[in-house]
Amino acid sequence: MRKDYVTVKGFGETEIIIQKSRFLTYVNRAETEQEAQAFIEEIKSKHKSANHNCSAYMIGEHDSIQKANDDGEPSGTAGVPMLEVLKKQGLKDTVVVVTRYFGGIKLGGGGLIRAYGKATTEGIQAACIVERRLHHLMKVSVDYTWLGKVENEVRGSAYPLERIEYADNVEIFLYVPVSTEEKFVEWITEMTNGQAIIKRELAEFIEFDI
Repeated sequence: MRKDYVTVKGFGETEIIIQKSRFLTYVNRAETEQEAQAFIEEIKSKHKSANHNCSAYMIGEHDSIQKANDDGEPSGTAGVPMLEVLKKQGLKDTVVVVTRYFGGIKLGGGGLIRAYGKATTEGIQAACIVERRLHHLMKVSVDYTWLGKVENEVRGSAYPLERIEYADNVEIFLYVPVSTEEKFVEWITEMTNGQAIIKRELAEFIEFDI
């Protein structure tokens, strides 16, 4: 299972005008190629009258799926520079569509590369970048005599508290980055003089804005 990685938070869109041509950018997260293609088709159907609906996406833990489409623009002047922006920013599971309405002035190869790169960059900024960090949800079970101390320490820590359940013992659920799990166990064990029962429940990603 992958650990920490960077992607977009969700949907984002922007518009820029370069030499009278309109460049509308649409960005979204896509965790499968089917999701990416469905998003591209959605945007294309929305802008059927546009001159071009260029696209790029990068999907998979090791970026195993990478696609770029110039959609009628000169080869290598649209989809590829869009894909290069995704690579440069290290974004995974991300799809971008840039729709162009031609304004009557030709930009040339270099101008197109710069325009599509700029449009993609601004679209990504609108979608917001997040880092998804793998955490384990840990359950800490303690006797009620430890509740005050443990809860106070946990709430003041960097570990996100998920919930507290009150049963025969107090069960405290919190998220711990996989990289600090051993340190966390040592911390709880020392805090409770070894009286806590610590159990790993499941693995989840938590998102942090960048």
